[in-house]
Amino acid sequence: MSASENLPPYFVEESVGYLLGRVRAQLAKSIDEALSAHGITHAQGGILLMLMSGRFDTASQLARELYIDAAAMTRMVDRLVKRDLVVRLQSGVDRRSLMLQLTVAGKTLAGQLPEIYIAARERNFAGLSAEELGFLKSLLRRILVNGEAAEPVSASS
Repeated sequence: MSASENLPPYFVEESVGYLLGRVRAQLAKSIDEALSAHGITHAQGGILLMLMSGRFDTASQLARELYIDAAAMTRMVDRLVKRDLVVRLQSGVDRRSLMLQLTVAGKTLAGQLPEIYIAARERNFAGLSAEELGFLKSLLRRILVNGEAAEPVSASS
């Protein structure tokens, strides 16, 4: 008898990964709809918020944090630059490095985003108490910590 014979059947629609992905997609769609009036996507809004936080100032930092490949990040930043929401500036320390900075218009829009994101959260998490939402966030943070500490899964596993 193999170890897999002892496992319950696997149904993708019931997997935690599938459900997390569906929730993420639903939130992204809800935010995309709200941000369409501002001419940006949820991904671009996320970049504006991260730049506004002051913890990130290069495309490579943003790409690592958001787990987006460098080419996709470059395209998103290009769109934000074209919309005059972000500018690229040469680093004073390393001339090869480009820093990202919000423009006045970018700061104005980024300042409006929390309200939009909160409204989307309220719509999508309606019926959850503040305690339940706090517990959900606690669980998600624990999963993130576990994933960061875990060994990479090899192809033979």
